[in-house]
Amino acid sequence: MNQIYSSIPTAQMIAELCVQNGIEHVVISPGSRNAPLTITLANHPKIKAYSIVDERCAAFFALGMTQRFNAPVAVVCTSGSALLNYYPAVSEAFYSNLPLVVISADRPPHLIDIGDGQTIRQPHVFTNHILYSANLKGDSHQSEDASILEFNTQEVHKALQTAIWNQGPVHINAPFDEPLYHKTDSLSIDVPTLDSLKPEPSELDASDFIHSWNSSAKKLVLVGVNLDEEIDEEVLKLLSEDPSVIVMTEITSNISHPNFFTNIDSILAPIELEENTAELCEALQPEVLITFGGLIVSKKVKKFLREFQPQKHFHIDPREANDTFFCLSKHFETTVSSFFERVNSSLRKPDSTYFESWNAVRLKTLEYRTSYKSEIGFSDFAFYYSLFENLPQDETVHFANSSSIRYANLFDSRREIKAFANRGTSGIDGSTSTAIGYAVASQEPTTLVTGDLSFFYDSNALWNKYIPKSFKIILLNNAGGGIFRILPGNKEEEYFANYFETTHELHAKHLCDMYQIQYTEARSLKQVDKELPLFFERNGCPQLIEIFTPRLENDKVLLTYFDYLKTHIDFQSVLKPRSAESNPN
Repeated sequence: MNQIYSSIPTAQMIAELCVQNGIEHVVISPGSRNAPLTITLANHPKIKAYSIVDERCAAFFALGMTQRFNAPVAVVCTSGSALLNYYPAVSEAFYSNLPLVVISADRPPHLIDIGDGQTIRQPHVFTNHILYSANLKGDSHQSEDASILEFNTQEVHKALQTAIWNQGPVHINAPFDEPLYHKTDSLSIDVPTLDSLKPEPSELDASDFIHSWNSSAKKLVLVGVNLDEEIDEEVLKLLSEDPSVIVMTEITSNISHPNFFTNIDSILAPIELEENTAELCEALQPEVLITFGGLIVSKKVKKFLREFQPQKHFHIDPREANDTFFCLSKHFETTVSSFFERVNSSLRKPDSTYFESWNAVRLKTLEYRTSYKSEIGFSDFAFYYSLFENLPQDETVHFANSSSIRYANLFDSRREIKAFANRGTSGIDGSTSTAIGYAVASQEPTTLVTGDLSFFYDSNALWNKYIPKSFKIILLNNAGGGIFRILPGNKEEEYFANYFETTHELHAKHLCDMYQIQYTEARSLKQVDKELPLFFERNGCPQLIEIFTPRLENDKVLLTYFDYLKTHIDFQSVLKPRSAESNPN
C-alpha cells in the first residue's frame, strides 16, 4: 500500500523531521488550512494520529501523553483562533517542563490583516511562554525556491531539538497557500539527517554544597513534582538515615520512604495556630535547604521558607531552578542521582536531633489524622480516608487542581501509586483532558480525582473516542468551588455564592449517558465505602462515580482538623534543649 503525502514540500518535511526526532504521537484538530499536515501525518506509518475536535482539550490531551512518554508529542491545528485555544496547555507545558510541540497552519502573509476569514497574527503568538518559535516561510506545490525549504527545515529542526533537550513547549507556524488537498504517493524532497543540538553540560562545582551540608545540623530536603526521574535507593537511604535531615514530599513527588514527611500542612497549619508560632518556626527553620523536582503545592511551606529562610538554598535539576523562596544560592544542572553519586563520599552526618524532634511530631499527626475520622461526618475530608484505603496498588492517579490536590497532600503517598497534577499554572481548565491523554498513552489503569467545577469546565474532554476501558473518574460534587470556602473571605456576603463559590445544581449523569460512561453515585460515607471497591474492580468500560458532599460542611471539617491537631499534639516538645544541634565546627 502506497503512503499518502501532501504535495506541499514543507508539510512533507515537517512530518519527516517529526519522525527523525522521535515524535510518534500527533493530536490533530480538524480544519481546512492544516489539511497538508493532516494528510501527511495521519497517513504516516511511523506516526499514531488522534483526532480531537476541541483544540483546548486536544492540547491538554497531548500534554498528558508527554507526561507518560517524557518525550515530545505534537498537536496540530488550523489557522485563526484555533491556535489560541492551545495557549492554556502551552503555558502549563512551559511551567511544567513538558515538551509539547505545537504545529499550526497559517494563511500566507499577504492574506493577514486584510479582512480575510479565519486569520490572526500567528507568528510569535506564544512569545512569553514558549522556548522556540519557528515561523516558516510560505511554501506551495509549484515553489522552485530551494532556499525556502532549506530555511524551513532548519527552523523545524531547531524547534524540535529545543523541545527535546530543554524540555518545554515549542511552536512551528507553517503558512500554506491553496490548493490544500493535493496529494502524492511519494516524497518529493530529500530530508537530510541533521545533527543533534544537545547543549553542552555545565561545570559542576559542589564544594560549597559539601561544606554547607557537613557543617549544618538542620537540613531540609523539599521535593516538588517528579514525573519521571527514578531516584536511586542509595540516595533515599542517605537522606532518610541522616539525623540532621528532614525530607518533605508531596503526593506528586512520587518518591516515598517511611521517614519522609508527606503531610507538610498537617505540621505547619497547627503551628500557625500556636501562640508562639515564631519560636516553633525558628526551631523548624533549616540552615540548609535542598530542593529538587518541580513546583510545590503547599502555600504554607512557601510562606514558612520565605519568612524563615535558610542560610543556603541549593536546587538540583538538569534544566532550571526557581527562586521560590527568594534565597537561591546555587543551581546544579544535573539529575539528583548523578549529583549525590558524585558528592556522597564527601558527606558527613553531624550530631543532631533535628529529625528526631520533628519526626515525633510527624508520627503524632499521622496518629491523630486516623482518630479524627471518627470525629467527623460525611464530607470531602472523610471521602479521602476511603479513597486512600481503597486505591489499588500501581494505580496512576491524576488530581485536579484546587481542593482535590490539596486534600490528597494531607494523606500518605505510597510508592505503588503514581500521582500527577497540572501544577505548572495550577489551572482547572484541562485536568480531565490531561488524565485521558495519559491513560491513552499508558493503557494502564488510570483514575482522575476531580472537583465539580474542574470537571464541568473540561467536560468536552469526554468527546473522545480513545478513552480506555480502565479509565475512571471520581467526581466530588459539593455544588460549587469548595476551595473558596476554605480561603479567606466573607462567605455570608450576597455575591460570594455567585462570583466566588459559583454554586450550581449540576450533576454528571446525563454527560455519562451521552458519552457511554458507566455512572454510579454516592451520597453518604456508607455508600462510598460500599461502592469504591466495586468501582475499582470493574474494568469493562470507562466509569465515573459522583460523590455528593455537603457544601456548607466541608470547609468546617477541614479547618477543624488543624485545630484538632493543635489541641492533641505537643508541638512545644521540639523547643526542649537540643544541645546536640550545636554546630560541630
